[in-house]
Amino acid sequence: MKLTDATLLRINLTNHTSSEEPIDEELLKNYLGGRGLASKYFADEVDPGVDAFSPENKLIFACGLMTGSTAPTAGRYMVITKSPLTGTIASSNSGGIWGAVLRKTGYSMLIIEGKSEKPVYLFIYDNNLEVKDASHLWGKHTGETTDIILDEVREKRARVACIGPAGENLSEIACIINDKHRAPGRSGVGAVMGSKNLKAIAVKGSNTIDFEDKSAFTGTVKEKIDKIKQHPVTGEGLPALGTKVLDNIINQGGLYPTRNFQTSTFEGVEEVSGEALVNKGYLKSNSACFACPIACARSVELPNGIKMEGPEYETGWAFGAHCGVNDLHAICEANYLCNDLGLDTISAGVTIGAAMELFEKGYLPKEDLEDGPEPKFGSSESVVYWTNKMGRGEGKLGKLLAKGSWRMTEAYGHPEFSMTVKKQELPAYDPRGVQGHGLQYATSNRGGCHVRGYMISPEVLGVPEKLDPQELKGKPKWVITFQDLTAVIDAAGLCLFTSFALGLEDYTELINASTGFSLSPEEVLKIGSRIWNLERKFNLAAGIDPSQDTLPKRMFEPLPDGPQKGAVHQLPKLLPEYYELRGWNDDGTIPEATLKDYGIA
Repeated sequence: MKLTDATLLRINLTNHTSSEEPIDEELLKNYLGGRGLASKYFADEVDPGVDAFSPENKLIFACGLMTGSTAPTAGRYMVITKSPLTGTIASSNSGGIWGAVLRKTGYSMLIIEGKSEKPVYLFIYDNNLEVKDASHLWGKHTGETTDIILDEVREKRARVACIGPAGENLSEIACIINDKHRAPGRSGVGAVMGSKNLKAIAVKGSNTIDFEDKSAFTGTVKEKIDKIKQHPVTGEGLPALGTKVLDNIINQGGLYPTRNFQTSTFEGVEEVSGEALVNKGYLKSNSACFACPIACARSVELPNGIKMEGPEYETGWAFGAHCGVNDLHAICEANYLCNDLGLDTISAGVTIGAAMELFEKGYLPKEDLEDGPEPKFGSSESVVYWTNKMGRGEGKLGKLLAKGSWRMTEAYGHPEFSMTVKKQELPAYDPRGVQGHGLQYATSNRGGCHVRGYMISPEVLGVPEKLDPQELKGKPKWVITFQDLTAVIDAAGLCLFTSFALGLEDYTELINASTGFSLSPEEVLKIGSRIWNLERKFNLAAGIDPSQDTLPKRMFEPLPDGPQKGAVHQLPKLLPEYYELRGWNDDGTIPEATLKDYGIA
């Protein structure tokens, strides 16, 4: 089975039928796989105006071009659908092992259509499909669901991706959990899965992957792994402290959003950093996704016996500094609850932080708490309690929290306290202190997101070169390059962290060596731009007009303290140049000539 011998499995849940379809090699050359190929199929087949919870919405699980191979970090897969949180095209990325096993079943993509009359789960093994009753699993958490399914299919080496109560209850911030600890986390993809009465997908594959020139591919892979291991970020920082290596770095730079982005430094950072995870004895070992030489994941055990992976940097910040909490144990518990209930950790923590500001400023009535603790900044009890209520959708406030911060704050008449772009919660970097990264937030095709062009790399970490974070000149071009390259990495099935060590030429060599293609670096980057424009085209048709290319009002108010005191984001100065370089109209729409250039008119 060669990577270019791609096959998709189309599954109709309404009548429990399925069919196989070959994927044209020309489509692979134009979109590669993963985010690119799945977005192409989705845009071609789904009305942009569809309601996210309608049976007419489709849910696509897509391996990247190299997923399942020995390429470094080739374990990634994407979930593509219409987002119930943002209304945009959603494409959520996950690691772990599940994606690689799906590829080895013989399928590189699953297109889920319709809606089952009753709860079901799918078992896919070596080009076979079984649709199984899941009524007994409905209401169960992700960990228990995984264990039960593995017992039922009698395949201990199978892998499971499933939803928890949050997805079943159609929480707009529900995620999917695979391998118990990994998640296509953002944009509410778990709720779409729940709307289809699809509890889980178990996969077991034994097919082997072959190449046009195995020797050339093996040599290229070894060279890239060596580069990754020798780089200070991927070879030292991430293996040592995981993504939480960033806590002190970002805090010292005055970019660490605190108490719902009211300030940008956190006095309690030392208590919740990656170093603290080690010093408190919570960290037991590193763990890695499929074919990953970095091993940045953290295997953690708490004093109360809870075992888990994480928390990652974003999760630790969302339940920590964003909520004013310096209790690492509470942060870890909230992380565990999100995994078990099936919640996006970033949106969950940011939404609780918004509720804390609403409460402290008198806009959230005490009676709405029912018997729950007061959501005040610094309350570790509140973080754990309201995460649980949110994931279960219990009580008035719990139900509102489950809708995400924009809908929750709007319900109380103050959406300005929602730190979101296109209704998706912002991650752990204050855009007032990093102009390029802020532009990336505002223009992201899936709303507030840090992994659609990680400008923290050059603006803070100095990779591939150090840029002044407050400089405006040249930033739109940098942002576009990072956005397009990220689309390529997602389509290839690799991890974004490889971009610390690898560049465009490296990815081009891996793509060509794995497929026998002869793409140039310029052609590869154009694939990324094609994907970006395709997503933008869908969003415009879905009613996501360019006025949503903006940031929360607070980002245009001066930072009150810290190293970046007085800074505001200069989006109005950056956006026109960004549109121009993209080849778009002044109003942010895409002219026909640009669409034709990418073959997506």
